[in-house]
Amino acid sequence: MAGSVSVRESTVVKPASETPKQSLWMSNLDMISSNTHTPSVYIYKPKDSFFDPRVLKDALSKALVPFYPLAGRLRRNNEDKNARIEINCNAEGVLFVVADSSSSARDYADLKTCLESGRWLIPAVDYSAGISSYPLLVVQVTYLKCGGVALGIGVEHSTADGFAALHFIKAWSDMARGVDLAIPPTIDRTLLRARDPPQPLPNHNHHVEYHLPQDVVASDSDHETATVSVFKFTREQVNILKVMSLTTKKNDDDVENGKYSSYEVVAAHVWRSACKARQLAYYEETQFNIAANGRSRLRPPLPAGDLMSKPISYAASCIHKALVRMDDEYLRSALDYLDLQQSHHHLSSLARSAHYYKSPNLGITSWVTLPIYDADFGWGRPVFMGRAELSLEGKAYMVSSASDDGSFSLAISLQSRHTDSFSKLIYDI
Repeated sequence: MAGSVSVRESTVVKPASETPKQSLWMSNLDMISSNTHTPSVYIYKPKDSFFDPRVLKDALSKALVPFYPLAGRLRRNNEDKNARIEINCNAEGVLFVVADSSSSARDYADLKTCLESGRWLIPAVDYSAGISSYPLLVVQVTYLKCGGVALGIGVEHSTADGFAALHFIKAWSDMARGVDLAIPPTIDRTLLRARDPPQPLPNHNHHVEYHLPQDVVASDSDHETATVSVFKFTREQVNILKVMSLTTKKNDDDVENGKYSSYEVVAAHVWRSACKARQLAYYEETQFNIAANGRSRLRPPLPAGDLMSKPISYAASCIHKALVRMDDEYLRSALDYLDLQQSHHHLSSLARSAHYYKSPNLGITSWVTLPIYDADFGWGRPVFMGRAELSLEGKAYMVSSASDDGSFSLAISLQSRHTDSFSKLIYDI
């Protein structure tokens, strides 16, 4: 059980040298990201001269020079007719907190505990004063009673997606070890500017991912409690799912040739299990939200009955086709489509909310292929890394094991009345 946390020191860290003072244009994809911080926690075992705050702050200050937008603040461009949000690169700095906890590393080095109590290991952000009032990056170094350390990091999501955030953390940790920056960040986001004039794909099924499902209305289920559960999949279990998708492929006309990835077969199994646990009606439409390369895509609606009655290869094929479709043509079309929506409403209104994921829908974000364990600040790699919060019903995350044994954990939030059934179905392999 996680214990108390007391703050020892709270400071603002600014770039070590002069950085460009400019307004940074943000893309339409940035506009539909939520203006909240993605919370993650790293756990480290104790070593000599362990996690010296001076070393961390000095390296952080140096890292903020090439990654200078993270030291800025968000603001609305009042001269733009759509009042677009942009990054004001003003070098105001990031929040750095040092704290102590009565807990041990083992109290947090578990995905379920981290999701339930990890928020104490990350500085709280006050959003009430508006988007220009808070730092885009917050960091907390918490010294645990066992001698270990918890490093909590919150990165504002519209400023940096998972890939960009991990790029920064890797650069920061390298600099703490005296290693120079290997790959400079790409600051210019105009590469993702919509075409002039916009040319979205004509098919009416395209880009439904940016709209709230039509059949979602307020219901009693909105007030039901959700329970976060964690399930571990071994390499052997994933391989069984892959074999199952191959043995049923010849009986399914909708499946493309070739093998499915680990993500595709596990996501298919989770999707089918969730439909069954929720006891969805056969013709009830269910949408699956896929995070691909920092972007989300909602598959056009499918009858839940098809997913539940057909073999796992059918669900895997649906996910596979959606991922393959995320090519340059689709991305450019999405940017153009969002550009056209600005005449109707501010793009921030299209940010993902609870209704995108709630039953009968689902969304899984995979961190399995991300270099989440590369944050070595000079005292070794973390023994654990995980997200510190999972509040939306129907949302799930996949995280690989630090031991690199091919296993990973699935954290998923479902309505409490569906949890027991899902727990049985998920291991029915």
